[in-house]
Amino acid sequence: MKETVIVTDQLTKIFKCKQGFWGKVIEKKAVSNLSFEVKAGEIVAFIGPNGGGKSTTIKMLTSILYPSSGNASVLGLTPWKNREKLVRQIGVVFGQKSQLHYHLSPLDSYTLLAAAYNLSSREAKSRVHELAKQFEIEKCLNLPVKNLSLGQRMRCELIASLLHRPSVLFLDEPTLGLDIEAKYLFRSFLLKQVQKEGTTVFLTSHDVGDIESLCQRILLINHGKLLLDSHIQNLKEKYGAGQILCVEKKSGKIEEIPLQVPTKISDLQTIFSAETFSNVFVRSTDLETVIASIYKK
Repeated sequence: MKETVIVTDQLTKIFKCKQGFWGKVIEKKAVSNLSFEVKAGEIVAFIGPNGGGKSTTIKMLTSILYPSSGNASVLGLTPWKNREKLVRQIGVVFGQKSQLHYHLSPLDSYTLLAAAYNLSSREAKSRVHELAKQFEIEKCLNLPVKNLSLGQRMRCELIASLLHRPSVLFLDEPTLGLDIEAKYLFRSFLLKQVQKEGTTVFLTSHDVGDIESLCQRILLINHGKLLLDSHIQNLKEKYGAGQILCVEKKSGKIEEIPLQVPTKISDLQTIFSAETFSNVFVRSTDLETVIASIYKK
């Protein structure tokens, strides 16, 4: 049985906000009585609408924020009580916040990070070489970060987060702003690395491609509350339309019929008899449609 590496128990975070310059102070509950567990080696998508509480949760789990109440542990440590010990065992990538120094090269930043993680010069050099080769970014290591493309920079960010071989990797919108090719490279490199080393990944993303490519399980949060905890395939079966019959007509128009049990013969006859068709295929409901339907509900 796999070890549990992330646990939250009634985790709550309340922010105090002032209404206007002279307004009264009100309380906003960003995370509300949040409870879940993540096992070692899992790749979990932590998703929800903007303002749902995702980033606040990650910041509490990585010791950036203190909770208002409740408990949490990562690798058996309470983040806000054991910060120094915890950060040596986790990696974090924020899509909107860089841990690389803008005017220095990635290699310079890795040297500083290696010192912070108490890695020897030899160990750090070997690890950087291994990851840079795997991520196909070797030629960029000595260039200033400001001269790198966004895709190159995000691969360098990933190397920085994996430098010390973390047991748990937190990713907050890691592919934000990347083009299609850069996203594909980032996902494929990340997946190879975490599978190779058995790293646990906790991912937030609005990009369904990230979720489908990397994750096996989804935690859905909204208004700070956990609404759903399910494996992706179970989610498709429960909330999707199942298999869909697609009939492409010679006019180019595609008709679709959900293949429910039983499927009405009259529905099929209408499509097949209306016009000569050029292609017939069956597809599954895509995850984006499933998630959109859950948000509406």
